[in-house]
Amino acid sequence: MSNGPRRLMIEPLTKQAFAEFGEVIEVDNSDYFMINNGSTRRYHRLATTDVQDQSGEAIISIFQATPLSYPLTIKMLERHPLGSQAFVPLLGQPYLIVVAAKGDAPSLSECRAFFSNGRQGVNYHKGVWHHPVLTLTEQDQFLIVDRGGEGHNCDEVFFEQELVSLHLEDLPTHTG
Repeated sequence: MSNGPRRLMIEPLTKQAFAEFGEVIEVDNSDYFMINNGSTRRYHRLATTDVQDQSGEAIISIFQATPLSYPLTIKMLERHPLGSQAFVPLLGQPYLIVVAAKGDAPSLSECRAFFSNGRQGVNYHKGVWHHPVLTLTEQDQFLIVDRGGEGHNCDEVFFEQELVSLHLEDLPTHTG
């Protein structure tokens, strides 16, 4: 007998905690060097695109997203087997990330949820399972760097039995 979805705890997004799933794109605690006659810090190679399988190419898009209703029951995850996918917030608004490790089928029991402070983007490694964008504010926008080209590059899995849920009252108290 089920008591409903298992509650997924939301962790602060850090480079160390997210490393299994991809890279965190942020300037905090990142190395840089000066360019443009000393007027600009270049935070170089914060993430690497991986899109060349089956003659893919890197493309840049903007997603404009609307929040879902919370608490949110996670009913599906997707992955991109032929390329990485980066999300960089454009408006500085916090958002949520739900991921599961690479593999043939994701396990919601091993899902992790992260809270981005809005100054952090993420680059999902090729094949990492993730929930579509989870914005917390109306009409939030993200710069997306991912793969264009031939080949099947989006797998989706829908869950009926094993469910987890996200609750906004579980947001980390120190959000940096």
